[in-house]
Amino acid sequence: MSDKHSLLKRYWGFDSFRPLQEEIVDSVLQGNDTVALLPTGGGKSLCYQLPALMQEGLCLVVSPLIALMKDQVQQLNNRGIKAACVVSGMGGSEISTVLNNCVFGKIKFLYVSPERLRQRMFIEHFRQMKVCLIAVDEAHCISQWGYDFRPSYLQIADIRSYQPSVPIIALTATATPQVIADIERHLLLRRCCRFRSSFNRVNLSYMVVYDEDMSGRLLQIVRRVEGCGIVYTRRRKLTRQIADLLNANNVPAIYYHAGLDIAERDHRQEMWMNGKCRVMVATNAFGMGIDKPDVRFVIHLDIPDSLEAYFQEAGRAGRDGKKSYCVLLWNPSSINRLEDDFEQDYPVLKRIRTVYRALCNYYRIPVGSGADACFDFDMETICDTYNFEVREFYSSCKFLEREGLLSIPDREEVCSSLYIPIAKEELYRFQVEHFALGNLLQAIIRMYPGLFTTTVPIDERKIAARCYLNEADVQRMLQQLHDMKTVEYRPCPKKPQIVFATARVDEKNIYLNEQDYTHLKQAAAKRLQAVEDYVHNDKDCRATQLLAYFGETDSGANCGKCDVCLRRQHVPSGLKEAILQALQHNKMTIRNLVDLLERQGYVDVVDVVRDMLDRGDLYLDKNLFLNVL
Repeated sequence: MSDKHSLLKRYWGFDSFRPLQEEIVDSVLQGNDTVALLPTGGGKSLCYQLPALMQEGLCLVVSPLIALMKDQVQQLNNRGIKAACVVSGMGGSEISTVLNNCVFGKIKFLYVSPERLRQRMFIEHFRQMKVCLIAVDEAHCISQWGYDFRPSYLQIADIRSYQPSVPIIALTATATPQVIADIERHLLLRRCCRFRSSFNRVNLSYMVVYDEDMSGRLLQIVRRVEGCGIVYTRRRKLTRQIADLLNANNVPAIYYHAGLDIAERDHRQEMWMNGKCRVMVATNAFGMGIDKPDVRFVIHLDIPDSLEAYFQEAGRAGRDGKKSYCVLLWNPSSINRLEDDFEQDYPVLKRIRTVYRALCNYYRIPVGSGADACFDFDMETICDTYNFEVREFYSSCKFLEREGLLSIPDREEVCSSLYIPIAKEELYRFQVEHFALGNLLQAIIRMYPGLFTTTVPIDERKIAARCYLNEADVQRMLQQLHDMKTVEYRPCPKKPQIVFATARVDEKNIYLNEQDYTHLKQAAAKRLQAVEDYVHNDKDCRATQLLAYFGETDSGANCGKCDVCLRRQHVPSGLKEAILQALQHNKMTIRNLVDLLERQGYVDVVDVVRDMLDRGDLYLDKNLFLNVL
């Protein structure tokens, strides 16, 4: 097998590793369980993909996001590495084919959701696979104190009993010390090596800006900062309104949210990635897996519900290492909206039971029936029928999903897929006999590697453009190929699907763990408070605040670039000299000094004294008197 440096060059085109990557790869190769904390864009996937390539056997990757799994599989197949995923929406024969290929060694990387690990069909095949590594992506999801807790992650450790000698690598970009401890405990990590890259992004300037006219301030920032950027908001309707505002002011912008169909979202993302529009206005549905290096600004018009989410979204700026800006705009109404959303995100348990009953009634599922039943999920119609608030209703559904009663795939996780079940020799004969269909297939095979091995997500719009056809013709021809049993084609559903995982339970007998629910709500409330503290704290350096939240309390000097640091640098004329002069003649406490200088008409004395202490111009003695160095 090739050495790590030649593989790094061959498959990724890099001559050297990024910070900590090589140490993490070596730890995995030594058979250690490993925890890797690398910032967004820090190259986490390479840390398990490269050591897996250096060993015999399959690497099992557990990930919570179908869209991200499909993207990783496509990237690996494009590099000539056999990869596949098993996701919701695949038929039984498709899943069986993928798992059998894994057993027979035809697949190097298999991506699955944590829910899949509990299924009997998967376990039976997994026990027969030759596995060299288990990688757990977004590992913070295992912690109830994390910002994106998923109960299904708690079962990941169970599969270790079937392959006890296989090491695990857990990867995340955002985790507090408490969450890291949870990761190690719940995954039953042994001989664990922990690698943590600093979260400090020295090229980013963090700004928290109060303004009643946030639209006006947004325009001011976008005009002042050159280059492309992202504007985040929590509200779908606002994405379009802000994009219209920017376009009306000669700033090319486009909007993006999960309510758009998949082809349209892909088209808009491609426009922004290729520089055809300058600003992407989006909800948090945009950004996962996006690695555009030259993003010069990320602006938040709504306050995120956790510092983890903020840090990840803001971290999409400046990945090329050049100076970039992360601006959080706020006013009292945005704080109120954040708190109102929190209450709807955690409805009372009685309300969750009411939502479950309404769902079952809407789909006419009697008590004792409905296990594995699947329906179109028309959320707005259900909410109108039963007079539910959309956010509260969706939050209730997600909690019912956590309890294992139903499943609601995110809309962005659903797309068309294709698999070629026939041998290449048979396909060649088919192409000779069916010229037009054969040409279409040949183009698709060139566009999407891995079609003979696993089900691959496809985009009919892109295929149509490549083949000089319209999208409807491509869909019709693929359906024809499907009917001829040459391919297995699954068009994108028009609506997301709700699946009832169990037979309907009588409302009175639904067991909802009140203690777990309370624990989740308390953890979310703590994260919410941390965000509000960050917004209101205009005394401490923004970068220092963020680093301290993630456990980096020894980060050193202030950043010098955030709104707090810049305000300190614009000191009223003569104030520093007045401080030094006052301390030359008398020892003073901070309070004494502030009283003296404020009587002389100086303002911001406390901020300037604190900055001089940070810089070492002053120090406090054991009696808490200020002294000049």
